[in-house]
Amino acid sequence: METLVLVNLFHELALKGENRPFFLRKAKAHVREALKGTAARLEAEWPMALLFRLPQEAWPEAKERLKDTLGVEGFARVLRTPPDLKALEAALEETLARERFGSFRITAKRSDKAFPLTSPEIERLLGAFVKEKTGAKVQLKGPEREFVVRILPNAALLEVERHPGPGGLPPGVSGKVVALLSGGIDSPVAVYRLMRRGAEVVLVHFHPFPLLSGQSREKAKAIAERMARFQHRITLHLVPFSEVQRQIILEAPKAYRVVLYRRYMLRIAEAIAKEEGALALATGDSLGQVASQTLENLHVVNQAATLPVFRPLIGFDKVEIKAEAERIGTYAISILPDEECCTLFAPKHPVTRAQLSVALETESRLDTERLIALALEGREVVRYTWPGQKPLPEAQEKAPIMGHGPLDG
Repeated sequence: METLVLVNLFHELALKGENRPFFLRKAKAHVREALKGTAARLEAEWPMALLFRLPQEAWPEAKERLKDTLGVEGFARVLRTPPDLKALEAALEETLARERFGSFRITAKRSDKAFPLTSPEIERLLGAFVKEKTGAKVQLKGPEREFVVRILPNAALLEVERHPGPGGLPPGVSGKVVALLSGGIDSPVAVYRLMRRGAEVVLVHFHPFPLLSGQSREKAKAIAERMARFQHRITLHLVPFSEVQRQIILEAPKAYRVVLYRRYMLRIAEAIAKEEGALALATGDSLGQVASQTLENLHVVNQAATLPVFRPLIGFDKVEIKAEAERIGTYAISILPDEECCTLFAPKHPVTRAQLSVALETESRLDTERLIALALEGREVVRYTWPGQKPLPEAQEKAPIMGHGPLDG
């Protein structure tokens, strides 16, 4: 047996003016790619929606994938009927036989304006039918069950199982950003926030191997693999940082070690950004969360970069960040033990009001160009793709499908 799935795109995509066709084309390609391997076939397409047919046994897997597909506002398993009330009543009766609820509402969306009934009339008539069959009461706000009916020129669709999508914009429509990926809870959430706004994110992880174990590298790979679920292709640069740290430890005041670590991380990330064609850097900083994230310290760190530095979590607290990490599936990975760069030889009392002059004076005694070159030469680059998270040497792009007509709502 087969089932039909209607995918609705995020409402913001309809507001993009002259660029709307580009955004919609990217969103639809992203949805099709998410369903790759489920045997889904495109049945119909409208500006803001796609209708797929797939084997019924593939629905659970397709459902899990669509829940993480950026650019999707929501999706539903649907029944397709002829565009008449009796056919819709028969489809509703089939659904009602398997369900129990105390309250409900009918929502009608009529893109075929030639249909003889208005949307409110459809809602009243089908509502009366459901009430008669179930005894449930009509409740327009907060019902236990909502049935959405879509009237099209040649068919009607009844949504029988609805799920929210993540919303947001499809990856890549807003350009490319290089994000610093630590082993903590915050940075994967920052990466996800950027992805939701359409950024294609390249990850850079700094590790202390061989001074310490390779745990943080493996953890970064696991996080990158997870994040590929949202972007479908992701590149991870694993950068050895131990020589930079060794030189900073030899030359810098103890209190300034972490600030200087972070300044060099931005410099190296900026070099990678230039290679990747990225126009910004990003970190998981949250204002005042730890000593290195005071406004004064962030100001001094920023001066090491010429590209903009985005901080998507700057106003988030730890509870909010943890909740989102759990929701996107990175929290369990982030709390695994590891040994990361910024904790290596970290001072007991780090500076909280760093002075740029002190940082510059210390760096004047370091061979900055050589240290950056060493880090870049020693890096490992891994590319992941999803579905089927396997390292890839290169990503491949699919061509978009052209539209067939309107679908309201």
